[in-house]
Amino acid sequence: MITIAHVSDLHLDTGPRATRRAERVLDYLRDMAHRLDVVLVSGDIADHGAAAEYDQARALLKLPCPVLVLPGNHDIRSAFRVGLLDESAADDEVNRIVRAPGAVFMLCDSTIPGSDEGLLSDRTLTWLDEALTAETGDLPVFVCFHHPPVELHTPFVDRVRQFGAERLAELLPRHPQVVALLCGHAHVAAVTTFDGIPLCVGPGVASTVPLPFEGRADVDYELAPGLAFHILDDQRRLVTHFRTLD
Repeated sequence: MITIAHVSDLHLDTGPRATRRAERVLDYLRDMAHRLDVVLVSGDIADHGAAAEYDQARALLKLPCPVLVLPGNHDIRSAFRVGLLDESAADDEVNRIVRAPGAVFMLCDSTIPGSDEGLLSDRTLTWLDEALTAETGDLPVFVCFHHPPVELHTPFVDRVRQFGAERLAELLPRHPQVVALLCGHAHVAAVTTFDGIPLCVGPGVASTVPLPFEGRADVDYELAPGLAFHILDDQRRLVTHFRTLD
């Protein structure tokens, strides 16, 4: 069994509001981190991609368990690499493989520099296909990115979702070890499927995007920050629990 805490969209800007909300979630996790296998942060960690924002994120994300990060559309690849990965500045896709106890995480860059929309580039899809092909062991694989590849019936976000998803759908059937897709970006807790595979969307920390029939503003800054817990059991059955933290 593996237990994953999933947070997303911190939008840290060094200001008090975003800081308080991120601290609320991360302090909550810090108290249980020794019982977690991994914490996934699925993008938009910084709000403007500034070095000071990544310095703040680095300090907040110090937990006594592995913390996996990937970029979102508000992140800047070069600053993300320097500030969070201890790599040299580079503008190419930030794609990484992380092996944690009991599972493998393929962290894919779905960002398009200068755009809020998402896309898995040809380079990223080739990397993912080759990485999955090379993963010949028995460990389950989570494929993670920022932008959801399906409509979530939230028009504010659906217009900037991950496009070109049919290419991902062609790739996944070749790799039955993929047990779930994990993403963020939507600022809403949601669970659906993609090509028959569970797709779990982590709620936003900085804000929430209400559903259109709720009669609220496009972005709600007052609703409490949230997070998800994903539990994969020994039969590879995934269970997701959501929490909001007032």
